[in-house]
Amino acid sequence: MAKPRARITTQGEVKRITVDGAPSTGGVLTRDSFANFSANLGYDNSLTNLFSRGSYGFNPITRNRIQLEWMYRGSWIVGACVDAVAEDMTRAGISLETDDLKPDEVLQFDTDLDELRIWNSFCEALKWGRLYGGAGLVPIVEGQDLGSELKFETVSPGSFKGLLPLDRWMVQPTLWDLVKEPGPQLGLPKYYRVLSNAPALIGQTIHHSRFFRFIGHDLPFWQKWSEQFWGMSVIERLFDRLVGFDTVTMGAMQLVFKAHLRTMKVEKLREIIGQGGPLYQAMLQNVGLIRQMQSNEGIAIIDAKDELDTTQYSFGGLAEIMLQAGEQISGATEIPLVRLFGQSPAGLNSTGESDLRMYYDSISRRQEQLRPAVMTTLRLMAANRDVTLPEGFSFRFNPLWQLDDKEKGDAASKITTTVLAAFEAGLIDKSMALRELQRSAPLTGAWGTITDEEIESAAEEP
Repeated sequence: MAKPRARITTQGEVKRITVDGAPSTGGVLTRDSFANFSANLGYDNSLTNLFSRGSYGFNPITRNRIQLEWMYRGSWIVGACVDAVAEDMTRAGISLETDDLKPDEVLQFDTDLDELRIWNSFCEALKWGRLYGGAGLVPIVEGQDLGSELKFETVSPGSFKGLLPLDRWMVQPTLWDLVKEPGPQLGLPKYYRVLSNAPALIGQTIHHSRFFRFIGHDLPFWQKWSEQFWGMSVIERLFDRLVGFDTVTMGAMQLVFKAHLRTMKVEKLREIIGQGGPLYQAMLQNVGLIRQMQSNEGIAIIDAKDELDTTQYSFGGLAEIMLQAGEQISGATEIPLVRLFGQSPAGLNSTGESDLRMYYDSISRRQEQLRPAVMTTLRLMAANRDVTLPEGFSFRFNPLWQLDDKEKGDAASKITTTVLAAFEAGLIDKSMALRELQRSAPLTGAWGTITDEEIESAAEEP
């Protein structure tokens, strides 16, 4: 019987295999990676080098709540990775962007945000969302059924009492009942049942409109489904690097005990130890006398047949290894070294300013994920005070980057010059000029004494 003949044909960048004129089912050869079979180089399953045997394992520590809690409590670097982003997302607060609310009403919003501990609740939920992979906030409104859809017109004055943080292990999503209405919650659980280990609302069912979700890292659908529609802990991707970092730092610290070793050779030491008695005690007294007298001004007295050696350990290279381990964690968390470790930047003329600016830009991007929940909270606070929010009501997150006095002065001078130039050119009137100067006050620290009454009075001038 004749053996089948294989033939390789080239079509562009793809090599196709045919056997006796028919396409082979064995596969397609492509030129998408480097491999040298003679030198055993490259990544290919047919090669036997160590590189080709590398792979990735599955270590879902997100599902191991106890281990995550031990890591959070026992490792400061894990705590910093979890807490830093959550604290920076909430520590600067917001500024309302509206001209229709009275100054005392705007001030009341700021007061309620502090008294109801709104930002503390957001920060706590963000932390547990990053640690466990999922958490939520529940608005507490007296006299309302948590299982019903949240409607602001039904919130009576004085009934909104704040926000309750609940992590993913305190609630059970209804995986069999998902949101089918088009919107941002489409495909997510419709209800959340509070379990018995929660601090409050035990046994109650919460409608999705009353539950603000926060997750760590988002996942593909099938992985999200296996996690009960939650995300993944931010620690899971870092696990091997965190273990490596703690191993390097702990190992370096333990090397300090071996930095200076003294070795003494004693003739027939095994016989002395085995015999014990006065001879063994004399040997111990001899060693103690050497330790006592050996100093920068003393002298070591040993037997003529004994030998005393000193070994010193060099710590060269350890600092570079520790720095590289820290930089990998910093890159994975998108937190610069100056923020994560409190470490001063290295290098000539390096201030870390560019790193912080990039980090604050990433925080600003993350803050936009909070916008729907913050807007809902503000509307609840308005209904709680019986305040009608104007059309187009909005807010902005206050920037984390703060100007120093010199930068504020330069900014105030440039803004004032620009506004005056527009006013003198007739492009804006006096009231609009005052309004622009008033709005620049949070940034520059100047023109903060301009009142709304002065602006309204200027608008009435001919």
